[in-house]
Amino acid sequence: MFEFKVIAQCPVTGARAGELTTPHGIIKTPVFMPVGTLATVKAMSPSELEEINSQIILGNTYHLYLRPGSDVLAKAGGLHSFMNWKKPILTDSGGFQVFSLARLQKITDEHVLCRSHIDGSQLIMSPEWSMKMQGVLGSDIAMAFDQCCEFPAAHEKAEEAVKRTTLWAERSLKYFRANNDTEHQALFGIVQGSVYDDLRRRSVEEICGMDFNGYAVGGLSVGESHEAMYHSLDVLNEIMPKEKPRYLMGVGYPLNIVEGIARGIDMFDCVLPTRNGRNATVFVSSGRLNMRGKSYAEDFSPLDPECDCYTCRNFTRSYLRHLAMCGEILGARLFTWHNLRFTIRIAEQAREAIISGTFPKFIEDFEAKFHDDSSNS
Repeated sequence: MFEFKVIAQCPVTGARAGELTTPHGIIKTPVFMPVGTLATVKAMSPSELEEINSQIILGNTYHLYLRPGSDVLAKAGGLHSFMNWKKPILTDSGGFQVFSLARLQKITDEHVLCRSHIDGSQLIMSPEWSMKMQGVLGSDIAMAFDQCCEFPAAHEKAEEAVKRTTLWAERSLKYFRANNDTEHQALFGIVQGSVYDDLRRRSVEEICGMDFNGYAVGGLSVGESHEAMYHSLDVLNEIMPKEKPRYLMGVGYPLNIVEGIARGIDMFDCVLPTRNGRNATVFVSSGRLNMRGKSYAEDFSPLDPECDCYTCRNFTRSYLRHLAMCGEILGARLFTWHNLRFTIRIAEQAREAIISGTFPKFIEDFEAKFHDDSSNS
């Protein structure tokens, strides 16, 4: 039920166009995955996600374990049934919460002792816990439990995270093969190593030495510069398996997506489009816009004339600014709708360019037009 094939590749950059077959459908890559942390992509219904061509969405194991809980999800028949989503789902392992909720936990090689950010109750997170919970969720793609370290991190600390990620990957794979429905669920391993070339190479050797269905790059887009991210991806592009899908975790800034695709990445996810949308910030072909700006008060042009989304086809910048200034819920929905479609469309256009042999020009044109000096956070 799970297969990946590269159908075209850019001879200049190595960018790939592929097809990823899952139990809930074929995913055309490169692909951007909207984040549905709590069994919903914020402000969007499943039918709206289908309209913007969301091929796959992401769910969060840690948060879903806390609410609504594994018992409810099991009785519902898994995450697809619970949220009425017919297409593929990828679930993260909970490992990123070990990083993002650092003040709430204690890490050992055996497990993570964590306290719920909701009520302070104790939770023991481990590779086995993660695999069991992702089995209940029934996602098409599960992720191995890993440790992501903060940036900047000393080499010694990053090396410790690499060691633990390898240990946890072995335990994840062992439990997954023994207990999960491997006919209907794939498992990806995660490469760590911060911005240290030697650690990245070591992590690739250890993680990609195990027979996972795909491989993710973790520990980037956590505060490092764009240049540092691209350098790490250059290193990884040379040594990661060519025949397996590659997933760059937590990256959704438009320029990062384009540059990631140019370095052999097939899959991306990030909360940036939805989070920015709820704060009246949008990405358009020319860059990033804060829609509360006075200059849009009497601007009756589309949000982005080059975008094909519902928001851009039907509403002016003036009206959208009005919604933002009034705090209307519709504003948050329309901005989110656009941001998600814009980001998904980047991957679609890149795929078309790879297949047609024009990807280098696609990058050149995109980066010449998209101006934004702000960070990717």
